[in-house]
Amino acid sequence: MNEGSAKICTVLLVEDVPADAHLTRAAFEEGDMRVDLRHAEDGRDGLDYLRRLGRWRDRDCPRPHLILLDLNMPRMDGREFLAEIKRDPELATIPVVMLTTSDVQRDVMASYRNGAAGYVVKPVEMTQFIDAIRSLEKYWLSLVALPQAE
Repeated sequence: MNEGSAKICTVLLVEDVPADAHLTRAAFEEGDMRVDLRHAEDGRDGLDYLRRLGRWRDRDCPRPHLILLDLNMPRMDGREFLAEIKRDPELATIPVVMLTTSDVQRDVMASYRNGAAGYVVKPVEMTQFIDAIRSLEKYWLSLVALPQAE
């Protein structure tokens, strides 16, 4: 796909660790797709983005094709964020992939029960982390058909 005609996909990253957000951005920049990565610092900020409130009120906030969601964050964690958007008919169809350090089976099961489309444990090693993001990009933004806003 050439750069000029490539579809731009919007990804909302809800992540409280700046280093992980930076690494995620770098991985997408090295990827094959044109990704508009938007970064919310916690679940509350993520909801504000989706609803165009708070610091996002007067900004361009395209509907994300995909949400990458950390589990453990201050103010509103990933569990609460996931439950909130899956209750909202306007937002419920956006696929949410958990991207977290937790490999606890209870967290995996709860995430899927609450509507997560996937669950990825963040690799600790940087090159493995980048490979994981690139795999997510290929699958979610290139291979599968994603719902469009109505």
